[in-house]
Amino acid sequence: MPEKTKKKTAAKKIVTAENYKNKIVTFLNTYGKKLMPLSELETKCRTKKSGREEFTAAFAQLRDEGVITVRKGMKVALCSRMGFKTGEITRLSRTFGFAMTDEGVEYFIPGKCMLGAMPHDRVLIADIPSRSGEPEGEVVDILSFGSNTMTGRIEYTDGGLYLVPDIAPRNHVIIVDSMSVPYSEGDKVLAEIVSRGQRHAEHKVKIVSVFGSSELASSCAKSIIAVHGVVEEFPEDALQEARKISEGGVQEYSFNNREDLRDKPIFTIDSAESKDLDDAISVERTDRGYMLGVHIADVSHYVRANSALDKEAMRRGTSIYYADKVIPMLPKELSNGICSLNPGEDRLTMTAFTEISPEGEMLSYRFCKSVIRSRVKGVYSEVNTLLDGSASDEIQEKYAAVSAEIPLIRELADILLKKKKQRHAPEIETVESKLILNEEGVCVDVQPRERGRAERIIEDFMLTANEAAAKLAREKQSPFVYRIHEAPPEEKVANLCEMLRKSGVEYPHFEEFKPAHAAQILENARGTEKYQAVNMMVLRSMAKAKYSEEPLGHFGLVLEDYAHFTSPIRRYPDLSIHRIITDILAGYDTKWLESRYRGFVVKSSETSTNAEIRAVAIERESEDCYKAEYMKQHIGESFTAKISGVTEYGFYAELPNTVEGLVHIRTLPEGEYDYTEPVALTEKFSGVSYRLGDQVQVLCAAVNVSEGIIDFVLDDDE
Repeated sequence: MPEKTKKKTAAKKIVTAENYKNKIVTFLNTYGKKLMPLSELETKCRTKKSGREEFTAAFAQLRDEGVITVRKGMKVALCSRMGFKTGEITRLSRTFGFAMTDEGVEYFIPGKCMLGAMPHDRVLIADIPSRSGEPEGEVVDILSFGSNTMTGRIEYTDGGLYLVPDIAPRNHVIIVDSMSVPYSEGDKVLAEIVSRGQRHAEHKVKIVSVFGSSELASSCAKSIIAVHGVVEEFPEDALQEARKISEGGVQEYSFNNREDLRDKPIFTIDSAESKDLDDAISVERTDRGYMLGVHIADVSHYVRANSALDKEAMRRGTSIYYADKVIPMLPKELSNGICSLNPGEDRLTMTAFTEISPEGEMLSYRFCKSVIRSRVKGVYSEVNTLLDGSASDEIQEKYAAVSAEIPLIRELADILLKKKKQRHAPEIETVESKLILNEEGVCVDVQPRERGRAERIIEDFMLTANEAAAKLAREKQSPFVYRIHEAPPEEKVANLCEMLRKSGVEYPHFEEFKPAHAAQILENARGTEKYQAVNMMVLRSMAKAKYSEEPLGHFGLVLEDYAHFTSPIRRYPDLSIHRIITDILAGYDTKWLESRYRGFVVKSSETSTNAEIRAVAIERESEDCYKAEYMKQHIGESFTAKISGVTEYGFYAELPNTVEGLVHIRTLPEGEYDYTEPVALTEKFSGVSYRLGDQVQVLCAAVNVSEGIIDFVLDDDE
């Protein structure tokens, strides 16, 4: 090739989309906040016919990245010069939405300013005057679409059937391609957006799934699962692996290089309905104190790295429990079968032995591969009677094989509880709900879930094994998946102190907020009428626990070392660290462990955290629907409740059975109300105040099962 031609070819290659991106940004930067006509920008970039394709590609990339924006009349500007922020729509309500910027700032978006944006859309946000003092904005452009699906119910109006979405403003959305899936008025459905408008009401959808009546919580739960992207069925290759493992059974050659613990009085303690028994315990007295054995199903023996089962387990991240159902992380052949520590059956386990002094100090810890044979399937309620001495003859006979351990379990539990209090771990109280369903799957009762002594003992024993697992990883300098809980952000701590001050609650002064301060705040309020409110304030000030490849410690438990080791059947991080501990026990050195697992623990931590967030959302949203279904039977009835949350639009009241409903401000006695965030609504002239923790008498006024909403009004007759 002639030299001259080579030079021309080289010059041609230099004119790339990246070159044009730099030019576009440079020229727009000189324009400041002014809008540059697109035609002028093209001219300034000296776009020749041969470079038009590269310019167009560069322009599109910059717009998708939120670097530039196109306004009316095809005029262009730099987003940074216009003060626009890039972010993602996180959630929608009836008349507003929220977006989180890339810098982590949450924006309130009024419904009229949403531009039809849906959850997970990437958007450009412009500031608008705030009415609350918190960041408020409008969506000025949608950079990329996130979710194109929505759930809702079918309503008949104006001579036709329309979709009323659950998550967007409750407009009647036009349904196209009406013959794709048969549906009827009142159905709960999953819809796909086929055409987007500038407002939510202008979207057009087609129905892709029908779950059943929107008046049934079971139908609504199915829709919640679908919209969160959870697929209940396992892929065939994973099922085949599970069947093969199950059919193979527990083979004796698998006992090689394992400690045989089948002669020890080991047993499980779970709820009566549990089928996936992944942890068992044993306690022995030693010369220096107690030897606690926590024996966990060795799921990693069966679920090998990068197998079909492993890939599916990582994708799921966790089992999801709602109402009386479970979407398991592993197929039932493993979760309820060969991995479950059923009584009288040989099972492969990984054991954490921790020696505890009479003062509660961890004197030593040791991990080993083991084989056990559980003596009995313990049940919390039964063990509670053994612990308090009220057990029937029948229960005593059932637990005869482990009766000698019961006093030791009680002793060790008391020691561990005392040690936890000495660490000044804040005892924040949370109450879970127990849903009672009839044979048709309809919720007929709601009760607070009882946590007796046995539940707390198992929790503390598992906590000890979890701490030991994290200590092992630090000792061996191995990559690991830690369970971390960081200190509350300074802003949340400041808000907490301000709320306590407004509520007249005493709190310690500090330069740096520590767990002991949270514990002291709770202790100061314990036994008073303000305790429930203070407990809620402290809980809401806390950061969210998550998984991390970095050992950042656990603020709430006041532990430097913590991980999740005890539930590999239902949590992927536990399975992850079982795999790592197996290789530590096999003698692999730090260099090999670093090479093998560094990337893996980063991915496992991220996917497990996201899976947990999704599971919690599904469980909470489903529970709301079941509670609404239950309260449908009690419309018009009066209840004594406590104010559990206060907002500028009313307050939430919680019944003793954990059911919560909204008393909207428009239903309160007429007046002008001041909102003291987030503890009180006070009527200006009468001084009547509705405060967090106050007792109120309410009537159940209305229920929406489809949306999981319960409306209360004050009972004026009381």
